Amino acid sequence: MTAPGFQRLEEELKELKTVERPNVIKAIAEAREHGDLSENAEYHAARERQSFIEGRVSELEDKISRAEVIDPSKLSGDTVKFGATVTMADVDTDEETTYQIVGQDEANVNDGLISVTSPVARALMGKSEGDTVEVNSPGGSRGYEIVTVAFK
Repeated sequence: MTAPGFQRLEEELKELKTVERPNVIKAIAEAREHGDLSENAEYHAARERQSFIEGRVSELEDKISRAEVIDPSKLSGDTVKFGATVTMADVDTDEETTYQIVGQDEANVNDGLISVTSPVARALMGKSEGDTVEVNSPGGSRGYEIVTVAFK
């Protein structure tokens, strides 16, 4: 993953541990004070939230411990690989789109970040400027020409 993606995961983990976890513990304690736990909806909701938080904390700690952080600005070349920022033109409409290929956890199409496992990224991998690729996606098959490959 890239450094900004790694940082977002660390920030989410910190938020869960320092804010969300104490809040849910407090909510459980307050719900317990209301008496009979078997019919206490607040208690059950707080316990469910606690379960979600603990699961997400475990997931984030695992991802962070196994993460390999790659700085795309230190990469070079003219072929598409992880970290590349690729500008491509639709063969039919000449409409240009720019994407950076990133890890699954940091992908956000609205920000121009696509997962390395997405159909578009898989079609682009190993290709160079001027190559034409066929992308098979749920919306159908489309052709694109790679305009530029950069590492920023």
